[in-house]
Amino acid sequence: MGNLTNDFNEYRSRMNSRIMETSNTNIKRFFALDTTTYAAGALDVKTKEMLGLVASMVLRCDDCIKYHLEKCRDEGINQDEINEVFMIANLVGGSIVIPHYRRAVEYWDELNG
Repeated sequence: MGNLTNDFNEYRSRMNSRIMETSNTNIKRFFALDTTTYAAGALDVKTKEMLGLVASMVLRCDDCIKYHLEKCRDEGINQDEINEVFMIANLVGGSIVIPHYRRAVEYWDELNG
């Protein structure tokens, strides 16, 4: 992985550990809920990660976009599928999503570089 992915993963890991050191029960439950929500259920993990990516792009959360891009890659999503996910996010979110789309493509390219 390149600098974008290494920097993101190192920071995320470090700060999640720090949050867990100081957090109360509710934030720990929230983190656990996030983890269990993306587990296989009526929808498979791949579908859930694509949904998470679309939502993250529409909400314009670059950290969330990076997280879901890695999970999508881990689930075997290919270039054609990711392009369709990006297009749905841009359609739903409008032109304000385009800057995040650019960064998403850059991150995806690095993940698959």
